[in-house]
Amino acid sequence: MHEFTGLRGREAAFPEAEFAARQAAARAAIAAAGHDALVVTGPETIYWLTGRQTAGYFAFQALLVPVEGNPALLVRQLELPGAAANTWLDDIQAYPDGADPAEALAALVRGRGLTRPALERDGWFVSPLLAGRIDAALGSGPLLDGSGLLAPFRAVKSAAELEAIRAAARYAQAGLAAGLDACAAGTDENAVAAAMLGAAIAAGSEAVAMEPLVASGPRSGLPHMTWRRRRLEPGDAVFLELAGSHARYHAALMRSVWIGPPPAEALRMMDCALRALDAALAAIRPGHPCAAPHAAAQAIIDAAGYGPAFRKRIGYSMGVAFAPDWGEGGLLSLFTGQDRPIEPGMVFHLPATLRSYGAWTVGASETVIVTANGVEPLSDLPRTLSLR
Repeated sequence: MHEFTGLRGREAAFPEAEFAARQAAARAAIAAAGHDALVVTGPETIYWLTGRQTAGYFAFQALLVPVEGNPALLVRQLELPGAAANTWLDDIQAYPDGADPAEALAALVRGRGLTRPALERDGWFVSPLLAGRIDAALGSGPLLDGSGLLAPFRAVKSAAELEAIRAAARYAQAGLAAGLDACAAGTDENAVAAAMLGAAIAAGSEAVAMEPLVASGPRSGLPHMTWRRRRLEPGDAVFLELAGSHARYHAALMRSVWIGPPPAEALRMMDCALRALDAALAAIRPGHPCAAPHAAAQAIIDAAGYGPAFRKRIGYSMGVAFAPDWGEGGLLSLFTGQDRPIEPGMVFHLPATLRSYGAWTVGASETVIVTANGVEPLSDLPRTLSLR
């Protein structure tokens, strides 16, 4: 208990019952794996289980999820009132600045009488050094690795999660539409980025887990470049991609622009990218393996001779996201060798891009919800190459 119990749930993203169901599923998985508890360290998984979110997640935090009893959250002292407000938890512990969080976590585990906890070691902010300190503080040898234990549950979204993602998609479309309108010879990348981000926020978006991507001219042919004051000129390709965020759930969208008439090769590549995207979307069906959409897209791309211009997966899962990534690609990929069956309630972003490296990128993307019969695209923005 703590002095901020009166704040309990005030900023919670979902009702208490939503998180209770997730915690029950987690306890069953932890027990089935033979552990008496799981120490969760990834901000995405902590959020999924509790609603805990803050810009201060760079400071160590951990959620102790025992098979028996209620979860306990450990946070930096400064974060205690916020943690009380955006979760429904009754047990939140804090460590002061200057204290060793590994020792604080060990005390929490010992206080619960737990002897077989596992540790989620793949959280963004658990370095090998910190994991070693946690092992040493508990004094019982290295903790078993519980990374990925809860990932299968996060991959299939609840009705409440899907509504949040639909809202995020509306924000993303508002931002992308504004970015397309802002593209013109004589303006610069910063103005386009400002238009995109401003429109998404005005539409309702909260903080996003990765900045929008805006790159023009030869820079557009380099993956993951973003705005750098470059002025748009006639003949430039422009690459635009961003995500919207609602209650930390994200949806992304990407489109391509050409300032003036595009070269014939760019038009051929764009046509191929759109056909590949269509093929991938058609292959997303419940029961199909996650490799199937990628295989469908890759076949189109290879037949057109653009295999070297692709060289990536066709898509990845979307959901809860904290920086540095707006996607859940670590949970689920649409790629070769991925045999998990696609299920209704999964959400994927499919960026179908082809690149002439160092010259241009063309393509389009969609975020889609898997339904009983196929997919629900979350954008109605035209996918064709926008000419300005």
